[in-house]
Amino acid sequence: MRKKVVAGNWKCNTSLQEGVELAKAVNELVTTKGAKDVVVVLGTPFTHITKVVETVDASRVGVASQNCAAEAKGAFTGEISASMVKSTGAGYVILGHSERREYYGETSETLNKKLALTLENGLTPIFCCGEPLEIREAGTQKEFVIKQLEETIFKLSADEFKKVIVAYEPIWAIGTGKTATTEQAQEMHKDLRDAMAAKFGQDVANEISILYGGSCNPKNANELFANPDVDGGLIGGASLKADDFLAIINAY
Repeated sequence: MRKKVVAGNWKCNTSLQEGVELAKAVNELVTTKGAKDVVVVLGTPFTHITKVVETVDASRVGVASQNCAAEAKGAFTGEISASMVKSTGAGYVILGHSERREYYGETSETLNKKLALTLENGLTPIFCCGEPLEIREAGTQKEFVIKQLEETIFKLSADEFKKVIVAYEPIWAIGTGKTATTEQAQEMHKDLRDAMAAKFGQDVANEISILYGGSCNPKNANELFANPDVDGGLIGGASLKADDFLAIINAY
C-alpha cells in the first residue's frame, strides 16, 4: 500500500526557540494521539533542523529541509548542500515548491541537479508541482503540470522515481484561502498517477504517494483525503499550530 504522508512546511516562520517548542508539541501529540499509519514530516527552516531532529521521536516524526543547493560543495556563499542536510539527521528535502520557482527562478534544469544530489545522499525528495491561476482558468492545468514532471522526475530511473514523494500544489490555492474542490483535487491527482503509469508502469505509479498542497486544513482534510488518489498533504499555515496539524494527521 502507498504510504499516507502529512508533511508540514513551516516556510520562513518561527525563531529557533519557537520552532523547537512547536516540534515538542507536535511530537507529544503525534506520539500519544496521532494515527500510527501516517508518516509525519516537519519541514523546518534550516537553522532549526538539528535541534528539531534531537527533539522528535525519529520513529514517528521525520524532518525535512525546505530546500538544498544545486551543487555538492564549493564557493557558493549562503547555500546549503544536500550532504549538509544529510549530516543534520534530516531525512527529506522539499524541492520545486512554487515559491522557489516563482521568487528564486528555479528551473527544471536546477531542480534536476538538486534531485540528483538529494537522492545521492539518501534523502527523500518531496517534489512539488502545480499550476498558477491563469493556467487553471485556461483549462490547460493537466498539460502544464505533467510537463513539469516530464522535465524533472520523469527523467529518473524507475528505481529512483520510486523514492520520490510528489506534492501537487494548485498555486492559486496557496495562502489565498481558496481550496480546490475534492473533485478538482482527485482529478489532478489521478491525471498525475496516470502519467506516472504511462512512463513507469502501473505498479510503480501505485507506489507513489501524491500529496495535496493547497490550503489543506482541519476542516477540509477529511474530505480531501477521502479521494482514492490523494495520499496526504503538504501543509503550510496549519502546520504552525500543533493541534491543527494533529487534526489533519488524524483526518484518515
